[in-house]
Amino acid sequence: MSTPRYDESAVKVLKGLDPVRHRPGMYTRTDNPLHICQEVIDNAADEALGGFATRIDVTLYRNQTMRVSDNGRGIPVGIHPEEGVPAVQVVFTQLHAGGKFDKKDGGAYAFSGGLHGVGVSVTNALATRLEVEVKRDGQINKLAFANGDVVEPLSIAGTCAKKDTGTTVFVAPDPKYFDSATIPQGDLEHLLKSKAVLLPGLVVTLKLEQASGEFAEKSWNYPDGLPGYLAEQLAGYELVIPIFRGERFIEGVDETFAPGEGCGWALTWTEDGPTSRESYVNLIPTLVGGTHESGLRDGVFQAVKTFMEFHSLTPKGVKLLPEDLFSRASFVLSAKILDPQFQGQTKDKLTSRDGLKLVSTMVKSPFDLWLNEHVDLGKKLAELCIRAAQARQKNAQKVEKKKSSGVAVLPGKLTDCASDETDRCELFLVEGDSAGGSAKLGRDKDFQAILPLRGKVLNTWEVDRDQIFANNEVHDIAVAIGVDPHALGDTPDLSGLRYGKIIIMSDADVDGSHIQVLLLTLFYRHFPALIARGHVCVAQPPLYRVDVAGAGKNKPPRKFYALDEGELTAILDKLRAEKVREGAWDISRFKGLGEMNATQLYETTMNPDTRRVLRVGIPEDVSQNTRDMMHMLMGKSEASSRRAWLEARGNEVEADI
Repeated sequence: MSTPRYDESAVKVLKGLDPVRHRPGMYTRTDNPLHICQEVIDNAADEALGGFATRIDVTLYRNQTMRVSDNGRGIPVGIHPEEGVPAVQVVFTQLHAGGKFDKKDGGAYAFSGGLHGVGVSVTNALATRLEVEVKRDGQINKLAFANGDVVEPLSIAGTCAKKDTGTTVFVAPDPKYFDSATIPQGDLEHLLKSKAVLLPGLVVTLKLEQASGEFAEKSWNYPDGLPGYLAEQLAGYELVIPIFRGERFIEGVDETFAPGEGCGWALTWTEDGPTSRESYVNLIPTLVGGTHESGLRDGVFQAVKTFMEFHSLTPKGVKLLPEDLFSRASFVLSAKILDPQFQGQTKDKLTSRDGLKLVSTMVKSPFDLWLNEHVDLGKKLAELCIRAAQARQKNAQKVEKKKSSGVAVLPGKLTDCASDETDRCELFLVEGDSAGGSAKLGRDKDFQAILPLRGKVLNTWEVDRDQIFANNEVHDIAVAIGVDPHALGDTPDLSGLRYGKIIIMSDADVDGSHIQVLLLTLFYRHFPALIARGHVCVAQPPLYRVDVAGAGKNKPPRKFYALDEGELTAILDKLRAEKVREGAWDISRFKGLGEMNATQLYETTMNPDTRRVLRVGIPEDVSQNTRDMMHMLMGKSEASSRRAWLEARGNEVEADI
């Protein structure tokens, strides 16, 4: 068998829009074409968000093509100073190009949902045809693409009134890139409806081509904005309190946030029936929530807790948690954030750490004031929260009785948490005493326990079940989690499990990875049910911190955390795209968890609202090959096999040297 050739010709460079066509799933959802069409709709909504458009008209044809029109400013059509082609062509053909990077002095879009600059260029890449019509400066300009390439260069197709401006985009998605070629009508309607909700006064219309060739039309306009929409969602159900509405945005100079950042909200509670919860960042729907939702929960909970303490409403022995208050809450939240960070290009979840503090700060004071102006309604809300807390504690006590007999003496170096609720409690297995000290100081004592580990854990792959307790570290881990060792396929008794999450927290270096492997080997070999049921996670501490100096009133000092070199490069690219002066930032590399102070460690790695963790799982169809692979990697007698494997696969490693 000949060895594959690896020379200069083997290095491929994907240019233009080729990366999108090569790996479309990295840039958009591929279950259907709605998301690439949404990019066009979002651009029109960004014009409305900036106050330049009052209408968005969408037409969905029977052949699943779409036309989107707005009466905004129109995409610039002049020659781009660097690219030498019309700016509108650059927008649709260059991945990292657009009007949303330039935020200096407000920029073209001070606040927008798009941040990555890959939006409509992805739409173009995955469409058989895309046509653009721009009305601007009294001229009608047209441009057409096929499969991402220009087929009809920009030309003037006519004239119009100077006040008549806007952009119209026709998209014909290429079905070969999607699991289904059909755009889900219900999801499209919900998307368009949300734009009208979030932008009071904006008129959004949808025309649907019927089998007869005629068009059915729907239109949305919510002059009352968020409260009107939430009231519509909860029609027919009794509200505990009237819908609490409000909005707050930063004005003037602020140490943490930029002018204009803030949020609008509509919030209420119901005794029964379904709850309705929707959140948005710069008009982008965040289907999985994120730090802005956590901020709403935190701000409202702190206000209610303060109100209850002031009026002595909390019964003795009842500990209130945010989930007690929010189990029956319904809300619509719309946040405006200058530089939002999302999880993935599809932007389903906001991960900006400052999002929590921003929304919490904006919401808490108005809700404090409202509760003290409506004491009777506040007491009704407190009763709802107390009932939920009592029910939760009652359920937790039932579990505790069942598992309380025969509890072993817990290891002395375990810093336990106060709560007895297994589902809430978390155990951090921390590398090193120094990091363990920071973790103990920074943790939430209520539900987070810390077990520091000294040095490397024993490789337990070939250690018998009845011998693993001879090792002190393994013994302490087993006793702390409260579950007996067992084998894959067994049905162990997990009633003694003391923590719903067991989180491995090691340094972001080679030694830390080795400790992760040894601990995962322990769990896979002797506690596989914990992995199979999703109890074991691996923390992802950042490797870098980037501190950006402030630049005038609109740019307070900022800090970013990067998981690896790739994220660091992305952060620096974004700063350069924002025209931040080269060298106006400092890059710090964390050599280990012990270098972080308690606040940094909690903020980046331990806070459930802002951390990143990987849940470890075992596929249902675990094959013998998996066990063979683990044996080859971890077996003491498999040195020769490991060497052969490394020689064959060593070129795939990403070394941290």
